Amino acid sequence: MTQKLTALIPCKNERRNIRPCIESVRPIADEVLVADSGSTDGTLDIVREMGGCRVIEREYVHSANFKNWAIPKAQHPWVLIVDADERVTPQLAAELRSVLAEPQAGIDGYWIGRKNHFLGYHIAHCGWESDDVLRLFRRDVGRYRERWVHAEIELDSTRVRRLKHPFEHFTSWSSDDYWRKMNRYASWGALNMRDEGRRPSLLSMVFRAPMRFLQLYFLRLGFLDGMPGFHVCAYTAFYTFMKQARLWELEHALAQPDPEADLLPFSGESQAARRTAERSESLRAA
Repeated sequence: MTQKLTALIPCKNERRNIRPCIESVRPIADEVLVADSGSTDGTLDIVREMGGCRVIEREYVHSANFKNWAIPKAQHPWVLIVDADERVTPQLAAELRSVLAEPQAGIDGYWIGRKNHFLGYHIAHCGWESDDVLRLFRRDVGRYRERWVHAEIELDSTRVRRLKHPFEHFTSWSSDDYWRKMNRYASWGALNMRDEGRRPSLLSMVFRAPMRFLQLYFLRLGFLDGMPGFHVCAYTAFYTFMKQARLWELEHALAQPDPEADLLPFSGESQAARRTAERSESLRAA
């Protein structure tokens, strides 16, 4: 018996992406559920004008937290999560229909690859060729691991399979957009490392970034992607440095003095604790 599917689209300020994303999932979705976290650019006006979508809204904490809130609100037993900058291709749609028409007993989820684009160019190397995400799963068992960034659905690996056809993923259309994304992810990545008990080190800050560039550009054949590939490898290497630098910042940076707060009757220890909390909060909000 064919299983019904909810396509869940988390979004915020995706005016240029939301229409083609919704159009790509409509051929296979019994429900299109748009989970918005405070769009102010007309994204939801487009969704409502298109019609046929259910909209839910809530404040964003981080990706795993937001998606775990949205998943139980799906009406159907299978959920496909599609980010607004991703597209379900006709080939992937046909494969999804086949899987849902005859669901395998004992299988709870499916990995789906992503064909990534940067500045409009397909990036076939640079480590991006092995970008898989677990996005199709049974609603009642699939939840994300709670971490700040790069969380994944946690399922028993013996109950998961992989689809053949990938999403089209339009990562960034400008360096400004990509830089803003890396800036957020580096802050959240540092919080991940701190929560996992990792400590900052000078050696990591000095050597990880150049080694990462060499790995991606030469060993992972990034040079075959031309100038866009060079950009991706260089940005990724700098992202590696930023995570290490912000991990150091969380532990060692001195907060800017607040003359107004210092007039309040706090002890020095209380002020130090408060400033440490403020430092962590600033990285969460980055």
